[in-house]
Amino acid sequence: MLDAKLPVPPEAAVALFGSALPLIQQYGEFLADAGVERGLIGPREVDRLWERHLMNCAAVSELIPDGAHVVDVGSGAGLPGVVLAVTRPDLKVTLLEPLLRRTVFLDECLDALELENAEVLRGRAEDWANRMGADVVTARAVAPMDRLAGWCLPLLRRGGRMLALKGEAAAEELETVAGELARLGAKSWGVVEVGGDLGSAATHVIRIDLGPAGLRTARSVRRSGGGTHG
Repeated sequence: MLDAKLPVPPEAAVALFGSALPLIQQYGEFLADAGVERGLIGPREVDRLWERHLMNCAAVSELIPDGAHVVDVGSGAGLPGVVLAVTRPDLKVTLLEPLLRRTVFLDECLDALELENAEVLRGRAEDWANRMGADVVTARAVAPMDRLAGWCLPLLRRGGRMLALKGEAAAEELETVAGELARLGAKSWGVVEVGGDLGSAATHVIRIDLGPAGLRTARSVRRSGGGTHG
């Protein structure tokens, strides 16, 4: 094991996670140690795990409805899926990951944290198209939107929501797929800023909402901070 150590949580993290803070700290320590050792995160990320990763991922929770089934595509080290499972016990979270070494890591995380509302599923998103029926699909640092939308949207039920954490590149990436979203069943899309009160942990999320069965009418893309809310 490495000597890397999770930094002390900033005050904003204490306020954000509340009673979930001890469990999030345990997960962060696992990332800083086994996560780095196994190449799931870079060693330089340890010093900024709170702002850049843990808090950043928790911020997306505000876009997820109560009791949702969330599928985290290409979950990797569990960001944002594990963070959401810890902070939102009302959710059912499926960590979808194709690589064996990463699924082993994720299974160890869930066991260590004793998370009963999350599961690890080894596989590619394409293999589960039109079979998952998720309420929400999340993705972070997985692929460009021109591929990611085609992978994620077929995992959703009608009326479901895709949330892609893209940071400053969100608006530019959304433009690359805007012309195809209606064909894929989307009724609205836009860029939403989350975690605005978290300083450097704030991020921009591409939000795509599917319409009911048969609806193929798209709204214009609005690249504003509030996004397009359908």
